[in-house]
Amino acid sequence: MTDDYKLPNSAASLPVLPTSGKVDQLRQEPHTETTPGGIVVTGANTIELKLLQGKVIDVLSKIYDPEIPVSIYELGLIYGIDIHEDKSVKVRMTLTAPACPVAGSMPGEVEKKLEMIPEVKEAEVELVWEPAWDKSRMSEAALLQLGL
Repeated sequence: MTDDYKLPNSAASLPVLPTSGKVDQLRQEPHTETTPGGIVVTGANTIELKLLQGKVIDVLSKIYDPEIPVSIYELGLIYGIDIHEDKSVKVRMTLTAPACPVAGSMPGEVEKKLEMIPEVKEAEVELVWEPAWDKSRMSEAALLQLGL
């Protein structure tokens, strides 16, 4: 290190850069992103909520469809995850068919497992039928596992 470089003696000598206000705007706007699996996640705009998002996805990845030995996450049955500032979670999901035998029990099971995450205040699962599920929503891992 040479003697040519000297640190300023006070903070007053540091330059002040103008701000665009974009950071403040981003903090106020609802954050929306799409996971690699095509799932729309809203609200996870802080590190704490991003960590919660990871835990939610981890739990969903461990819930299996009783007729197909693949998780509901890998099957593409999860359409959206909303994580709110109060740490309540809403999941929009579908089933492989409207006449699926677990149509009455699966949403409740998913809610209970999500509420087991210590940080989750409350979980709600909305069962949706549009767009209709088809195998194109499945992950590559699920397709390989099923030999498709």
